[in-house]
Amino acid sequence: MPPAVTARMTTAAMIAIMTTPITTMPATIIRTITAITITATTSTVRTSTTIIPMLMTTNKPAPRAAVSGGMTEREAAALYRLMTWLSPAFPVGGFSYSSGIEWAVEAGDITDAGSLRDWLGAMLTDGSGFGDGVFLVQAHRAVEAGDDAALRDIVELAAAFVSSRERQLETSAQGRAFMEIARTAWSCEALETTLIHCNGTIVYPVAVGLVAAAHEIPLPPTLHAYLHALVSNWVSAASRLVPLGQTDSQRVLAAMEALVAATANRAISATVDDLGSATFRADLASLRHETQYTRLFRS
Repeated sequence: MPPAVTARMTTAAMIAIMTTPITTMPATIIRTITAITITATTSTVRTSTTIIPMLMTTNKPAPRAAVSGGMTEREAAALYRLMTWLSPAFPVGGFSYSSGIEWAVEAGDITDAGSLRDWLGAMLTDGSGFGDGVFLVQAHRAVEAGDDAALRDIVELAAAFVSSRERQLETSAQGRAFMEIARTAWSCEALETTLIHCNGTIVYPVAVGLVAAAHEIPLPPTLHAYLHALVSNWVSAASRLVPLGQTDSQRVLAAMEALVAATANRAISATVDDLGSATFRADLASLRHETQYTRLFRS
């Protein structure tokens, strides 16, 4: 039978089709019929009725937990929130900070895409990038475990683990902005309960780990998304300072992909005893930026 069939039927024939259970119909009929248009004619009125629902439904409903793309509702919500929170559009003011890159450009340490890639690779794997990753991991796990004492220790240690006044400003201001906006726009009872046990300054990576854990977003994607956002902000700052074109900026970001994954793997298996930095030149850049005569960035 063709996909669309138009037939003139008596009222009795129409009722017979509409009352026949779909389970008793031949499989070939169920597979091929998409619509039957039945035209009933009287002496004065001619009307049309389309029968679709009975032949277009199945006995098995789709699982309620499944959504587009095969993700569950929880997975889709987690992805949406991470993309929102760590997007450049999320107003934490990341565009105002260069993490010392501005001084490195003026000093001639960063002159092109290649030298930028080397500089950022060191910052990520052996400097503030790895440290931020460890603090995010520890904060996330403390919230998950309900370990208030451990969370307080991480909050305090992370706030002290900075190399300069400007670095302190950068991470604390972004952490405060992230926390305030997350609490306002993404209210969560678990988050409010957790914050009762936090004292002092909550720096940016700790804030991200804390909020993600309160919203029950898994640690691995949270950590990876944070490190990607961190590197993206560094590349964005450098693109305005070197300057770099859009294509070269994306080449640098693409080259950092494997390093981001490797740093995430190290941070997720590390402890606070593994914290440290081997990027003296980057720390020096952050210190000297405070007295730089002409500046576009706050750090």
